[in-house]
Amino acid sequence: MKFSSSVAAAAALTGASAHTIMTNLVSNGVVNGVGVGIRVPSYDGPITDVSTSDIACNGGPNPTTPSNVVIDVKAGSNVQTYWRHTLTSTSSDVIDSSHKGPVMAYMKKVSDATTDTGIGGGWFKISQEGYDSSTGLWAVDKLIASGGVQTIPIPSCIANGQYLLRGEIIALHSASSKNGAQFYMECAQINVTGGTGSVTPATVSLPGAYKSTDPGILFNLYVSPISYTIPGPSVFSCSGGGSNTQPPTNPTTTAPPTQQTSTTAPPTQQTSTTPPTSGTGAPLYGQCGGTGWTGATTCASGTCKATNEWIYKLELKERYGDKHREETDCESEIKIAQAAAKFSLGMVHEELIKNYASYEYSS
Repeated sequence: MKFSSSVAAAAALTGASAHTIMTNLVSNGVVNGVGVGIRVPSYDGPITDVSTSDIACNGGPNPTTPSNVVIDVKAGSNVQTYWRHTLTSTSSDVIDSSHKGPVMAYMKKVSDATTDTGIGGGWFKISQEGYDSSTGLWAVDKLIASGGVQTIPIPSCIANGQYLLRGEIIALHSASSKNGAQFYMECAQINVTGGTGSVTPATVSLPGAYKSTDPGILFNLYVSPISYTIPGPSVFSCSGGGSNTQPPTNPTTTAPPTQQTSTTAPPTQQTSTTPPTSGTGAPLYGQCGGTGWTGATTCASGTCKATNEWIYKLELKERYGDKHREETDCESEIKIAQAAAKFSLGMVHEELIKNYASYEYSS
């Protein structure tokens, strides 16, 4: 088992170029245009505070554009959403590959899909896919491989009428710190026909369904083996209730599955903002620094070995000359974690990045 801070740091440095937007909805074989029936934002940034109303249908720092279109969708059919880096990107530019995490979809029955904000109760999850341990692929990996196509099954048993359809991606590359997970979501406006109305889904509220400390939200992507629990409610099923299951363990295609039937492996290790209860330092592979961290800031065992100094590739050598220095003690690991976390939040200080190197922590 090994934690590589160079990997984490590289993910943090990808910046805004890695963001994504749900741009199109495909229904009944018709590809609707960008922003048709979808409240697309003017900026492709994430939401990081799950307690804000922006977690429902985006907005806030990413103002959305209203649409007066409601798209007809058949109950029991599959629809597809397109995810793109920007509103003008192609299928080759979906989201940065470092932004690994789950892909989900929710629905909410509303009176008028063009005016309902989506904030509050009424949401039920209809699909999810997370980490596939048999292939080592995340749902985001599969989304990229499919050209940004998310396939979503519309339940056959729900009532007819207007709904908000919410696609969502959670990027976990900075999720080891509180509010480090990045949420990308948009709401499409649909009108469901052909539903039997035989089952009424249990619902949750947005905000409310997520907590910043949920194990699928406060999560260290870089600790192996990976065991991940998708956050939020169970997936609604017409056969009754929901399912807390993870994605299939042996999918046969790179497209998102139309149903989730596999079993969940309980997480064997999760990060926490609670300081260690014993010992004089952080355990091997344990957290020993980062934004907001109040626990141990030294390592109980192991060493921090410098592996390269790739920060010069960012042309900072020209700015700082030969001031960059190599550090080989565990305190440097803390600096790396703090710098990566702060950089991902846009708050990096020159003094932190000046001495930035790549380190591996190993026994």
